Amino acid sequence: MTTTTQALTLTPDQVKRYSRHIIMGQVGSAGQRKLLQAKALIVGAGGLGSPSAIYLGLAGVGTIGIVDFDDVDISNLQRQILHRNDDVGKPKAQSALDTIRSYNPDVNVVLHETRLESHNAMEIIGQYDLVINGADNFASRYLVNDACYLLGKPLVDGSILIFDGQATVFIPGHGCYRCLFPSPPPPGMVPNCAEAGVLGALTGLVGSIQATEALKYFLGIGESLTSRLLLIDALEMKFREVKLRRNPNCPLCGDNPTVTELIDYEVFCGLAPDQHPGS
Repeated sequence: MTTTTQALTLTPDQVKRYSRHIIMGQVGSAGQRKLLQAKALIVGAGGLGSPSAIYLGLAGVGTIGIVDFDDVDISNLQRQILHRNDDVGKPKAQSALDTIRSYNPDVNVVLHETRLESHNAMEIIGQYDLVINGADNFASRYLVNDACYLLGKPLVDGSILIFDGQATVFIPGHGCYRCLFPSPPPPGMVPNCAEAGVLGALTGLVGSIQATEALKYFLGIGESLTSRLLLIDALEMKFREVKLRRNPNCPLCGDNPTVTELIDYEVFCGLAPDQHPGS
């Protein structure tokens, strides 16, 4: 990522707040200015979006967009650390804003209190440098993947279920979600967290990995999870890695693409419109 950092001067409070970044050789004051000028979009203020949003906010990422149209439910509190007991019934996006700003008033939190759909995804995602996907349904995952590819945006993808998690980074030109999963499973074949459950702490682990990958991208350091899928078995506490390659036959990013614009993802995933689950 190329960012102009000369125009921004750190205040004395910022120098103190981000001192543990600034003393790192890989970050320094120039890197911290990059973070302050970065713009990240988080899709879903839930189990994965919560730790991602908090750690990006703590790190000083200057603009964090939150896409979520749901309200906080008491069942969310087992894992969604953006929200507290007093937030039950409040819109998740508003709760996310309050929590992030309570940690760091430097951050500009932009709320998109709407369902991300084909008619608005390009406009919303186009405002940001990078997207973190915390959606828990296939329609949203394919939508975010396709929009990011068509806009040339990096996508930090993660998913969790029961004791299993995975994370990767999709950079346009180096494969996409459709290379990994060309088509969604039949409706009902793969349960979601509401049906099968998830260990709450696992969402923190995967969401923190997503935040780390985003920060590395903004700073231009390290080796990303691009072209690698990290698989986590939390019950056995085992990590393994699978190499990912761009599929030349991929309908989106392949040599002869057939998907050149956003489609109706509910139909693609075999869902009726009222079956589209929230994040």
